[in-house]
Amino acid sequence: MIIGEAGRAAQTVFGDVSGRGPVYGGGGGAGGTFEMEPAELDAVIGLWEDQLTKITADGRKIADIVTALKAPGKDPASSDYATTGGDSLRALQEQNDSMRQYVQGYLAKLKAAKDKTVATDQANAELGQAR
Repeated sequence: MIIGEAGRAAQTVFGDVSGRGPVYGGGGGAGGTFEMEPAELDAVIGLWEDQLTKITADGRKIADIVTALKAPGKDPASSDYATTGGDSLRALQEQNDSMRQYVQGYLAKLKAAKDKTVATDQANAELGQAR
């Protein structure tokens, strides 16, 4: 079971990725917490990397279509068709770019969280050995 706003968001996109019981998320605002084991973070990171790959591939397809779009004829209606289609495709391209940037930023945050979790676990293990 995933608890918390961030957990519910991840579950909505990917389903239950924890496989090990509760994952606790923050309560609705800045300063909340979200706890996962490094292996769970690896799984979530992998899912987001897969999404980034798909978004990037879609972006290349959109760019190819934008480049290839030509008016089917030399009349004004054909020209208007191509212009409107190009405008629509450019808007789609902007949305794709925005999604890609969001996922890249989110991945950076997830990787930083994993690094912090690993460092904290190592420090706690070393502290436990020192006793």
